[in-house]
Formats: sequence, structure tokens, C-alpha cells
Amino acid sequence: MDILNNLLWSVATVLLTISGIYFAFKLKFLHLNVKAIYYNLFKKKKDNKGISPFASLMVSLGGCIGVGSLAGIALAIYKGGVGTIFWIWLSCLIMAPNSLVENLLAVIYQKKKGEEYEGGPSYYIRDGLGYKKLAMVFAFIVAFSYIVGFLTIQSNTIAVSFANFFDVPKILVGVVIAVLSFIIIHNGLKGIATFSSIFVPLMGLLYFGVSLFIIFKNINLMPNLFSSIIHEAFNFKALGFGMLSVILIGIQRGIFSNEAGVGTASIASGSSGAKSPVSQGLIQTMGVYITTFIICTGTALIILTSNYDPHMYLDVNGIEITQNALYYHLGNLGTVVLYFCIIAFSFSTIVSGYYYGEVNMKFLFKKMNNKHIFLLKVATCILLAVGAAISPNLLWNFVDILVAVLAIINVYAMLSLRHDVLLEYQTYKANKNK
Repeated sequence: MDILNNLLWSVATVLLTISGIYFAFKLKFLHLNVKAIYYNLFKKKKDNKGISPFASLMVSLGGCIGVGSLAGIALAIYKGGVGTIFWIWLSCLIMAPNSLVENLLAVIYQKKKGEEYEGGPSYYIRDGLGYKKLAMVFAFIVAFSYIVGFLTIQSNTIAVSFANFFDVPKILVGVVIAVLSFIIIHNGLKGIATFSSIFVPLMGLLYFGVSLFIIFKNINLMPNLFSSIIHEAFNFKALGFGMLSVILIGIQRGIFSNEAGVGTASIASGSSGAKSPVSQGLIQTMGVYITTFIICTGTALIILTSNYDPHMYLDVNGIEITQNALYYHLGNLGTVVLYFCIIAFSFSTIVSGYYYGEVNMKFLFKKMNNKHIFLLKVATCILLAVGAAISPNLLWNFVDILVAVLAIINVYAMLSLRHDVLLEYQTYKANKNK
């Protein structure tokens, strides 16, 4: 499985890098225009259908800022060393144009479904490229990887954390997670959007505040720490597979956390009532920066300023590393903060991830009615309960492979539809200059 994982991610990394650089130049580095990103964030919807652009950003952020931002970054440091953090940062800047493009395409090819919109890669692969079978493959992988993979990782991470401190059976924790999740997802898209719009900013601000406090508390360590990150990123003593491994792990974890280029975040954009496809793309680009430079970097600095020692851990999920680091800095308060963040991050991902799965299940099965959707919700919650007791390494490896496949398909679609992207960009520029 590791060989397949490394092979697919090598291909995905090359393709995502080529795509990111290509669109960065073609779109005149629009993804770095902070003023344009901020301006478009508060634009009104084009009609009363769908959800607001801001709500779609919160839904996608809820999906990105999961326990991958807590456990995944810790796992990257554990497997690849401190140098992986540099490659996570760099991958964000390179991949951000991919986020802009995939979300732009999601709005171009979105479809009205009653009072809502639906969209994402499955739609622009089918309607833009005309490849119905490939679109169905993508939809199946999203539905399967999110409902079976991503969501069970969230459940497993919560269970591991609680089991470490309270010695409770993982399956019991999984059942509680399943019940609470059902209450949240039962209300559909509007409920998910409302939940995300309120909850995601609050949890993000809390974690950002805690990270800042720890950084300033250890400000004297920062110069040497950043020097180590850069030095280890270019450790030519590990030239060959060793250095390549550090690069791949960093880029892989960066993509896994911010999802730029994978296509899944654009499913939230497909539900948006945004007036302009480019505007929606810019808004979602902000989510990539928030996830990487605020949440993930915060986790990395919390760990690297603690008494972290990789030899302390076996069968690593990643969350135990972050857990020990927060306890080191804040004592028992750190444990409380971590529990809140685990629950908050996990449930925000479960809520958003379930929606991604549902949209793609509807794409696959046109005749899905409310009864079928209810059964999907029940099945999802059963998987959340069972996932709490599965080996974390098996879950991470399984999901990593599926994400790589999604990224490869999505990059192919984006590059194939580049003329639509560039035409929409010219329209955006023309309207902006009026």
C-alpha cells in the first residue's frame, strides 16, 4: 500500500505543481491579490437560491480544518521531520491557483435543484468535458472516500484522544459521535451552512488565539526554529529518497489539509449563489491560506516549541503528539483546549464531508429521494461509530491513496477546461474595469 501511495502522490504532486504554476501565470497571480479576495468575500448573492459565498467558504473551511490540521500536521513532522513544514507552506502558494480555478469551474457548471444549487468536479467533468463515466468515477470516489474514509478518521481521532485520558472503549465514543453527528446533518444544506457560518469562525479564532499565546510565550525560540525548518527542508545530506520523502510528505499533508486542487472544496462553491465565478474562486482561495498559514502552522509551532520527541510514539495517529504539546505548554488547560478543538474540528469536517458525499451520491443516483437520503445519513453515522475502533494507520493510508486519485482526475479536468477559465477571467477583468 505504501508503494502505491508514494507512486500516486508523486504523479499527483507533479501534476498539481504544473497546474498551479500554469494558472498562476495565466491569471496574472490573481490568487495573491489580497484586496480582491477581501472585497469579494462580502458580495451579495445573485438570487435567493443557494447559500451565500461566505457560507460556502465556511462549509469548505469546515471540511478543511478537520483533525488533519491537528493530527495530520503532527504526523507530517513525525514522518518527515521539521523540514516538511516549509514544503507545506510552499505547496500552499503553488496550489492556491488550483483552488481558484476549481471553484470558478464549480460555479460555471453548477445546476439548480429546487431552491438550491449543486456543483463540483463531477458536474464540470460531465458537462464541461462531456466525460460522463469519468464524472461518475470521481463522484463515487468522493462519496466513498469522505463517508467511509475522512469521516471515520475524524471519529477515530476523537476516540483515540478520549481513550488515552479517560480509558473508555473507543466504540462507545464512536456511538456518541454518531448520534451527535446525525442531529447536525439531519437538517440538510441550509442547516449545515448555518452551523458552519457560526461555528467555524468561532473555533478558528479560538485556535488562532491559543497558537498566538504559545508563540509569544516562546518568542525567543522562533529564530532558531524557523532556521531549522528551512535547513531541514534542504537537507542535502538526505539527498535522494530521504529528501524526496520530506518534500512529498510536506506537499501531501499541505494538500490534504487545504484540499487545493483535489476538487472537494469546490463542491461547497457549487452550492453558492455567487454572482461571479471568479469572485467565488477568490473567496475559496482565502480558505487555503487560512487553513495552511494560520491553523496548520499554529499546530506545527505548538509541537516544535514543546518537548517533542519522535521516539515516544508507536502506531501514531498524530493527535497524541499535539495533545502532549498542548499539555506541555498549558497544563490541564491545554487538555481542555485540545478536547474542544478535536470535537469542534471533527464535527465541522463531519458536517461538511457528509454534504460532499451526499451531493455526489445524488449525482450518481438521479432518483434519490428523501427516504434514500435519510438512509444515507443513518449509514454514515453507523460508519462513524465503527470507524472509532479501526487502526489509524490503515485509515490514513487508505484515504491518502483516494485523495491522490481525486487530485489527478481534477487536475486533468482543470487543464482541459483552461479555455473556459481564461474566458471567465477576461470577463471578470472587463467588468471590473467598467
